[in-house]
Amino acid sequence: MSAATNGNDTQSAKLKLAAGAIGIVFGDIGTSPLYAFRETFRGAHQLPIDDLHILGVVSLIFWSMTLVVSIQYVSILMRADNNGQGGSLALVALLSRRLGKTNYGWLIVLLGVFATALFYGDSMITPAISVLSAVEGLTVVDEGLEPYVIPIALGLLVGLFAIQKRGTAKVGALFAPVMMVYFCVIATLGTIQIVNTPEILWALNPWYAVQFFITDKFLAFLALGSVVLAVTGSEALYSDMGHFGRGPMRLSWFGFVMPCLLLNYFGQGAMILGLGDAAAEEAIMSPFFFLAPEYLRLPLVLLATAATFIASQAVISGSFSITHQAIQLGFIPRLSIRHTSDEHSGQIYIPVINWALMCAVIILVLTFRNSSNLASAYGIAVTGAVTLDTLLMAVLFVGVWKWRMWIAVPVVLLFLIVDGAYFAANLTKFFEGGWFPLLVGAIAFTLLTTWSKGRKLMRDRMTEIGLPLDIFAKSANNSTKRVSGTAIFMNSGSTGTPSALLHNIKHNKVLHERVVVLTAKIEEVPYVDEAERYEVIDLGQGFYRVVLHYGFMEETDVPKALEKIDMCGGKFEMMQTSFFLSRQTLLSADKPGMMIWREKLFAWMMRNAATPMEFFRLPTNRVVELGSQVEI
Repeated sequence: MSAATNGNDTQSAKLKLAAGAIGIVFGDIGTSPLYAFRETFRGAHQLPIDDLHILGVVSLIFWSMTLVVSIQYVSILMRADNNGQGGSLALVALLSRRLGKTNYGWLIVLLGVFATALFYGDSMITPAISVLSAVEGLTVVDEGLEPYVIPIALGLLVGLFAIQKRGTAKVGALFAPVMMVYFCVIATLGTIQIVNTPEILWALNPWYAVQFFITDKFLAFLALGSVVLAVTGSEALYSDMGHFGRGPMRLSWFGFVMPCLLLNYFGQGAMILGLGDAAAEEAIMSPFFFLAPEYLRLPLVLLATAATFIASQAVISGSFSITHQAIQLGFIPRLSIRHTSDEHSGQIYIPVINWALMCAVIILVLTFRNSSNLASAYGIAVTGAVTLDTLLMAVLFVGVWKWRMWIAVPVVLLFLIVDGAYFAANLTKFFEGGWFPLLVGAIAFTLLTTWSKGRKLMRDRMTEIGLPLDIFAKSANNSTKRVSGTAIFMNSGSTGTPSALLHNIKHNKVLHERVVVLTAKIEEVPYVDEAERYEVIDLGQGFYRVVLHYGFMEETDVPKALEKIDMCGGKFEMMQTSFFLSRQTLLSADKPGMMIWREKLFAWMMRNAATPMEFFRLPTNRVVELGSQVEI
């Protein structure tokens, strides 16, 4: 095959991935034009509708999108991939692996965990504000439809969460065409207005943004809290990088999505700029839908609703992926995970997360009642996560990429000033709804850190009281009766003797012919090569230690991995194999390792975690559980 043919195939594959990214990844930021420009003028801090403010706001939107999305995320952070995977947790795993144990390693982990916690607040608000803002377009078509906005939005949202268990593979095939039509339509509508009022193009000059601040000072600062809505979804671009790759996503963004979005924002500004005072006051209440002629507004509402449905789907799927990563990295207890596709391992469904998000979204819609009220809550989650990513980026520059300080410091300061200003502006909306994502983030952060700390204390305690496996193997072989078959004892650590093995000897007084102590170890990389999947240590007397290595994006299917191992005295036959699991009951130590309330919270999380049998996909009729008590 010629080099030219290979090049064409590569280019074709890249284009297909770029098209897929448009359907899956860019829905969140793509639906921001529904409310971002409107909220800047008619949000919590209203602005006068005149040339200065219209040009100033559009200029701010353009330069915010350029700095935050195009430069910070798409150009810089997408280079910081962990074996192709992106996102706060993947970045933390990358930094931890490259830097090793350092004095500030704990701080890196905390920053990543809190950015992840804020993502859950974003996952709740995005479906609510996106779908509500689209359905509210019905009031532009007919004001009499206003009473039906909330019921229709709730119906769509409940339906959205209800279909998650069926998987999104089939529906996903429609995502890219729908989003491409959506982006083309909004770009066309914007272009028409720009042609009619080309003066809006002066907003490309950053001087108009500067002039806005010189004139209004504090009011311009407050306006940043709404301007930032134009870049919501930027963190999701980085998190979803693993699905499509850096190259295709950059192609989608620079070649299609960003131009379409900017044409629409400039079009909204041009339309308001070209209207008289009275008409502008009416149009600014919903400039996105007023871009269309009256006879096209209902089709635009339907198209926008479909786009917000897709955007919400992407965020929900993202919450499943983030939760899966957090489980594998030890920040969340094991949860029931269902795979919705035989072909794509990344398509998963987590019932607990799905229904918790649905309840939160319903409460948000019923409490805030319109997208303008929700906009006050939306910005804090996004700007908080972006600011934390900037701090992690600083560590990346200096610790991993080894940038010189005279280059790294100015770049980090630039982004900290921009991101910090957006975050500070949104903090002023704390009492108008900004408290919600911070509350969700605080709860999620507490849960994640409590589980991580509790697991460490429990592992340390088990190691203290544990007996080295090689010593146990020699002593047990001479004093215990052996029976036919294979016994696999799951062990959380890679050293010591599992408590289930000790209890089996104590109560049943027998050992199987083949005894395997098995540990599933999650590495700080997304995927592990099959050649490095397992390591086997023969301890003699029919005892073996097996360590299975998995990446944090992989499914821990233990029976499937055991099928490929024949260095433990032969192949594993599931019908002659018994799996022994330890179930610990926590007791308070005289000197607890963490506060009593956190200890009780950890115990509650342990009781409600999915069983190892389900998580490791063990055959249900071959599992034996043995309990023990542990002090922490």
